[in-house]
Amino acid sequence: MIENSEFLTFADRADTPEAALAQLAALKARYPDATHHCWAYQIGPLYRFHDDGEPGGTAGAPILRAIAGQGVDHVMVVVVRFYGGVKLGTGGLARAYGGGAAECLRTAPRLEVRPRLTLRVGVGFEHLSTLYHQLGLFDTVRGEESYTAQGVTLPVALFPEDVPAFTTALRDATRGAAEVEEATL
Repeated sequence: MIENSEFLTFADRADTPEAALAQLAALKARYPDATHHCWAYQIGPLYRFHDDGEPGGTAGAPILRAIAGQGVDHVMVVVVRFYGGVKLGTGGLARAYGGGAAECLRTAPRLEVRPRLTLRVGVGFEHLSTLYHQLGLFDTVRGEESYTAQGVTLPVALFPEDVPAFTTALRDATRGAAEVEEATL
């Protein structure tokens, strides 16, 4: 509560602008009586913000600055305000919106997302158990298997620094029979 106005701040992961705006729509539906739904998102090089009727530069821009200040990406922040009858002024609004967003992001659990490299791995049926064993030794994300007359092919996503060790281990375990190549998307 700030001068009888209630501010609720929500932050969630957003990987696309459409996902960010869907979050906004859900919060507008959840809090239809709120006087303002101010927001900002940062998704890689893409960003956008909106003051939703507050004086220009007093809500969306401070929220976006809070996102940058907390060093997060792929995030949508929405601050919902229920007006309490006391005008806060431009400085008060900027502090309320930016401060609420910064506090929310500072205390929220964080998830580090690291890029992965996708390989196409192929083995004969006689080496299928060896492949599954090697997949269990590394932090992998397996795709859908494709079966052929010769064996199995599947996409495997690994952290780039694990690719050489995985490739060597799989080829050693299959006596060179495994086929490993970088997948083209």
